Amino acid sequence: MCSSVKRLLPSSLNLPSNWREACTRALVPAGARMREWRDWVVENDPVYVSFRRPGRTEKIAASVTLLMILAVAIFLLLFDWNWLRGPIGRWASAKYDREIALQGDLDVTLFSWTPSVIVRDLKFGGPEWAREADTANVERIEAKFRLRKLFAGQIEMPLLAVTRPKVVLISTKDGRQSWDLEPNNPDTGEGLKLPLINQLVIEDGLISLDAQDRDITLEAAITAREAASAADGDTGFRLTGEGSVNGSPLTLRIEGGPFINIRRDRPYRFEATLAGARSRLVADGAITRPFDLGQFTSTLTLQGQDLNDLYLLTGVTLPNTPPYRLSGALTREDAIWTFTDFNGRVGASDLSGDVRVDAGQRLRVEAELASRMLDIDDLMAILGTDTRTNAAGTNTTTMASGSGPQRLLPDATLQVDRLRTMDGTLTYRAASVKANDLDIRTVRLGAVLEGGVLDLDPVSFAFNRGELNGTARINATRDMPYSTIDFRLAGYPLESIVPVRGGVAPITGRALGRARLEGQGNSIHRFAAGSKGSISLVVPQGELRAAFAELLGVNASAGLLKLLNGDQSRSSIRCAVADFEVTNGVARAKTFVVDTDVVLAQGSGSINLGTETLDLKIEGESKRPRLLRLWAPILVRGHLSAPSVGVDTSAVVVQAGLTGLLAAVVAPIAALFAFVEPGLAEDANCGSLIANAR
Repeated sequence: MCSSVKRLLPSSLNLPSNWREACTRALVPAGARMREWRDWVVENDPVYVSFRRPGRTEKIAASVTLLMILAVAIFLLLFDWNWLRGPIGRWASAKYDREIALQGDLDVTLFSWTPSVIVRDLKFGGPEWAREADTANVERIEAKFRLRKLFAGQIEMPLLAVTRPKVVLISTKDGRQSWDLEPNNPDTGEGLKLPLINQLVIEDGLISLDAQDRDITLEAAITAREAASAADGDTGFRLTGEGSVNGSPLTLRIEGGPFINIRRDRPYRFEATLAGARSRLVADGAITRPFDLGQFTSTLTLQGQDLNDLYLLTGVTLPNTPPYRLSGALTREDAIWTFTDFNGRVGASDLSGDVRVDAGQRLRVEAELASRMLDIDDLMAILGTDTRTNAAGTNTTTMASGSGPQRLLPDATLQVDRLRTMDGTLTYRAASVKANDLDIRTVRLGAVLEGGVLDLDPVSFAFNRGELNGTARINATRDMPYSTIDFRLAGYPLESIVPVRGGVAPITGRALGRARLEGQGNSIHRFAAGSKGSISLVVPQGELRAAFAELLGVNASAGLLKLLNGDQSRSSIRCAVADFEVTNGVARAKTFVVDTDVVLAQGSGSINLGTETLDLKIEGESKRPRLLRLWAPILVRGHLSAPSVGVDTSAVVVQAGLTGLLAAVVAPIAALFAFVEPGLAEDANCGSLIANAR
């Protein structure tokens, strides 16, 4: 033994001279102990002895065991499995709290490498709240199982054949689902996972869907068959249905190849088309692990009139938009859906990005979106403004409402119930913006929705010069949402507000502003109509055409002559401050001052955010003596979208009456004093006014 061990060792290994003696001392005692243990087992172990030399008792026990096995086999061969229909039905009915019955014959074949079971006339009733409609009725089910897989703890079915199944699926507005067998357990959002089925056959199947929570009804036929001959083209899996969604037509079509020789490592390809709610979704993909419906990949193309309509089909709350067409990669991994690398157009704007949807216990959506070129009117559609995109998809315009002035604040109702159904985050950036009246150049938006509260941060618009930044919060946890906004305007050029005439801007300068409002309302217009807070606008310095500066004081001698002579001289704006306090949607002027180097003008009045109308009065005082000065305040009235500017003629009448009195009582020359402006107005304290307004 030691010699054999030595031969196995490398020749380079130097063994001690007493190797053989040491090896013998180590191995011989071990071998002796093994022989002693074997001899003891042979002589003393009762189990070993009974097998080697069975006695009468062992022979009787073995005979009884064989007889029992034989009896069980004969019993199973002759057993009428129909006797178990009642017990199985009662057990299943109690477990799932609905009526379940095996009303036809039950056949079971056990002694085969592929045991099989055939169930006829299966009734699967609805839950207590939907007893009038059985969840499923099946004329015949035949299932075969691979025995060796069962021994390994796995289920693999060489055949599953279902004949004339009729399935009725009902979901209610409060979230109950008739097909949910464990309604008390939270929904994880994972897809249906079936055992591997090598061959699936479905004959004359019908599926009825009544989704009351989304106002969807659908009647669909389902078949799965293999070719009867080489010329048979009506093969494979097919589900086709028609119905309605929110009163409009709905169609569904899903097609795939025949379920023959299906393997886990071979993806099963399918095509699906869903059309309804002014939308059309087309998917071309594959189930990566057949019969695991929680795993698939596809190319998805979706188009329609408004992304908001997709809520009825997908359950995901999306904003109002112009017509859209998007295409990207749709992937599902159990409860996680991703729509990645998509691109396309929404209205006249391009849109690309990634969307991740977690359909677990509570729906969560995370989106990162971007546009290379944004049409600002497409963004206005998100706020609820009525827009229209031309047939070429190159231009979007806002539509006037009714025959009156166009409303500036959208009145589209916020769907607060949808905001409560999900959480999520959004980031959006427009790298550039098409030419627009406001001269917006880039846009950045961010949103976080948690527990029915929507936080918009940031809301940022960058202009050619200046920017508008702000935040907004919409609390949709109550029936009537409560919102707060805080927006700041920095450095916006006045020449972008007042158009250039004759190649020269009539007014220049940078505007600063802030709007802080809060209140109830389920639309932007209704929120503004009942809001409270403050609105301020400040021009720290600038320039104004001298003629207009004079007319702020209605100075006929200087202002009118400058206009008639085409004078383009400029007057400095020392400061302009408009500070309004808002109550119940009406902004009343606390401070309204325009201070130039020639005129100090002060205003009063209000702006009604509900009716979107102005009622402002501006009265000017000259800082220099003037001969012909009319005492007539300037009136700014009318709708915000088309205000009218005029003078208070009643003040002119009073001034004319005073002139007549002086001429009659004193002297004709004294009548001129009524038109004389002594020029006693002083400069306003601009620093204090600006500080208070901010």
